[in-house]
Amino acid sequence: MPIPSSGNLGRRNCIPILYTKGTHYEVGYDVGRTFSGLIQNFLEEAESTPGYLGEYLEAYNTPEGQKGYEDTLNCLKTNFPQYVDELKGTAEGANVPFYKLFLLHMDNIILSAAEKKLIDHPTGCSTICINEKGQELLGHTEDALALTLNYYYFVSAHIITDKPQGKWGVKEEKFTSLCYAGHLPGYTMSYNHHGLVFSINTLVAKNLKTGKTPRHFITRALLSAENFAQAQQILRDRGCGAGDGCSINMTFIKQEGDRLFHNVEMGPATAKEAESQLNILTVSPGECSFHTNSYLRMKLEEPDNKKMFESSVARMETFRKYKPPKNEEDLKQMLSDRTHVNGIDVFRDAKTDYVKTIAVGIFNITEKTWSLYSDSPRQNDPLVVLPLQLKK
Repeated sequence: MPIPSSGNLGRRNCIPILYTKGTHYEVGYDVGRTFSGLIQNFLEEAESTPGYLGEYLEAYNTPEGQKGYEDTLNCLKTNFPQYVDELKGTAEGANVPFYKLFLLHMDNIILSAAEKKLIDHPTGCSTICINEKGQELLGHTEDALALTLNYYYFVSAHIITDKPQGKWGVKEEKFTSLCYAGHLPGYTMSYNHHGLVFSINTLVAKNLKTGKTPRHFITRALLSAENFAQAQQILRDRGCGAGDGCSINMTFIKQEGDRLFHNVEMGPATAKEAESQLNILTVSPGECSFHTNSYLRMKLEEPDNKKMFESSVARMETFRKYKPPKNEEDLKQMLSDRTHVNGIDVFRDAKTDYVKTIAVGIFNITEKTWSLYSDSPRQNDPLVVLPLQLKK
């Protein structure tokens, strides 16, 4: 019997976690096998939800879409074959078609390839970084289409291979990441055993590129970064570049000197340069930063996505009404805010919301913990507090 839809199920206080070790394919297969029910039901709902997988499939079934799909997949087979294997493992473990999972990772790129209008939803997440002495915090609301509610899980993986993998020659990865059902780790909130902590805000550029690296795969590769220099190298993806864009909020727990947070706005590779466009903001001690879902510093042409733009602006306006946050209580208050006059709240949970906040995460860098809330953090205790376990 199918699981009831997330709309009928209501918000659950449940976040499953899988601990797995093996090759990329084996880890992917374990994820698919363990969460097969969630993945199968999620795909079924995603295909029937307007403005989502159904539209990707329509674009895929055009000659232009087919070419864009193959060009992008062939690029990844050359540069990141291990992550293609990982996604194949998830598809086979869950007994679902690989191409449907891959289309979710291509996202709007497949629509651009078929010359179809990009989907305009008020989707996206809100992130706040606080860099105060004893209060070094990264807080993040994970916002997505309402159907995504209850369709997510933790993956804590240790991947070891005999030979260097992919363009960066990685042999070992160890990380924990919050994942949407059927998606690779890395595109929500994550940390790795080198001490990298990061969260993602989706950004939408107008000129998307096929035959490039989709952002989901770039942030998956980011889970291997040992330091900030490597993180920049991965995001820049020289020799290819990103096919779309996002914002990355990050810090390294074990960095020398003062605590620094970074916000990186990443844009698609241009026709002239075979690398991602990057703009980096550094948050020094005594400072804070906010980011939602529009480019704040990078001069990049964005599509006419009115709903997404209005949502991003509204959440930034809400944050600016507060005094600069100094501690975790301030952070919880801001990430729980529901006071916007037009109903475009930071924490989105109205019955009529097409986009909902599915979870809230707070990384306490000082205490080396990650608190995950399935509901508003101002009114609720965390569902789980995970220790950030680092490589010795």
